[in-house]
Amino acid sequence: MFEGLFQPTHLILILLVALLLFGPSKLPQIGAGLGKSIRDFKKAIAGVSDDLPGAALAKRLPAAPANPEVSAGDPPEPKQS
Repeated sequence: MFEGLFQPTHLILILLVALLLFGPSKLPQIGAGLGKSIRDFKKAIAGVSDDLPGAALAKRLPAAPANPEVSAGDPPEPKQS
């Protein structure tokens, strides 16, 4: 659906339309505001994931081994057929 949307000619056309709509003096302000809002959004998402009840517990507990029967130091036993 969107495979051809971000081709270079399309991006140039979008930038030209934005330049005509907002003017050259407003574009840096719009870009700065957009960048600030993206940074704030990322900080908020990171804060939400830290606030989840299981997040603190998961950070404190060590990762469980994939096979609990085999410890980290033991070599795997060959399978008998």
